[in-house]
Amino acid sequence: MNKPELLAPAGSFEKMQAAVQFGADAVYFAGSGFGLRARAGNFEADEMAEAFAFLRANGKKGYVTVNAYLKNGEFEGLKEYFGLLSEIKPDSVIVSDPGVFHYAKKYAPKIPIHISTQANVTNLAAVEFWHEMGAERVILARELSGEEIRHICKNTSCEIEVFVHGAMCISMSGRCLISNYMTGRDANAGDCAQPCRWNYALVEQSREGQYYPVEQDERGTYFYNSKDLCLIDRIGELTDAGVKSLKIEGRMKSVMYVSVVTGVYRQAIEKAIQGNYITDKRWMEMLQSVSHREYTEAFYDSEADHKSMNYGTSSYIRGCEYLGQVLGDAEDGTLIEAKGKFAADEAVSVLTPDMEETHILTGAITEPNGKPLEFTKPGIKCILKGLKLPAGSIIRRYEK
Repeated sequence: MNKPELLAPAGSFEKMQAAVQFGADAVYFAGSGFGLRARAGNFEADEMAEAFAFLRANGKKGYVTVNAYLKNGEFEGLKEYFGLLSEIKPDSVIVSDPGVFHYAKKYAPKIPIHISTQANVTNLAAVEFWHEMGAERVILARELSGEEIRHICKNTSCEIEVFVHGAMCISMSGRCLISNYMTGRDANAGDCAQPCRWNYALVEQSREGQYYPVEQDERGTYFYNSKDLCLIDRIGELTDAGVKSLKIEGRMKSVMYVSVVTGVYRQAIEKAIQGNYITDKRWMEMLQSVSHREYTEAFYDSEADHKSMNYGTSSYIRGCEYLGQVLGDAEDGTLIEAKGKFAADEAVSVLTPDMEETHILTGAITEPNGKPLEFTKPGIKCILKGLKLPAGSIIRRYEK
């Protein structure tokens, strides 16, 4: 039985640690340039070296995104950047632009290359093209059905990676210009303003300043606003098809999101490789608990249609509030970093890295120096007295 890799987003060192603790086999992140998440917590050179030291100590892999589409003047510095990556030795670089691919082959020839979903690979011939050019892996476009994915996997020796969870861009494989036109922020250089999520009104040319709402009918008012992808019910099929890597979107999401989603898909993969895959009802409950939009399987069964779109709102749904993360043991208690406000003796939920969830009372809370606290504040480190919780555990409060 094929056992696919679980690939999680790492928008920061903290998120990378969480992904590893909750079961990721590999993570992907960007350096300080040439990636497609300009506003994520991207890694400087020293941070990248530290990240790979951590990953190797834990037997995990790390892939560096170099997947922006560049113009002529933007290649300055790319040769030097690939030289730096050659010293750090990531497990792959993820690229979209054929020019960047050329530079990677020339200036970092020992680093494996993965072809980004931004390259819009939708067929077997394109997979074979990139494989013959020297790519080790192709990340398929999200516009493919399960049947098309299976056909490609069964007819190529190239590794195939597929997105299984997270936000989706409304444009073809993320190649969008709306942000450029509306805000001047280039989506293809990692700086998308997400105008596809905005609510629009009509303006009549001769009536300056008068805005007319787009009245909602059965199709709603949001034209571009996609639901989030969720293929948790299809992990058995994708495993059987021979997909090498299952990828989670979300470098801009919280530590709680990375932890919970990674933990759910870890359990799903372990179930899939046993055969006779059945989705655990609790997995969807967990996926509903983190910040998300309504879920869809998008193109998996056929062409995506209006059922894959959010017409009512572009707001996120969140079942839980992220309150803190367990850093480790402390004298007579547990050291945490607070992410939200909660009080001493408050009832909260604790999710451990093995995806066991319990409800507890926080008990007494103190600063590390022993000073009592009535409640926490985001960003502070404090001790939950009398509690011993596993490192990496997530503390959260369910929404009422």
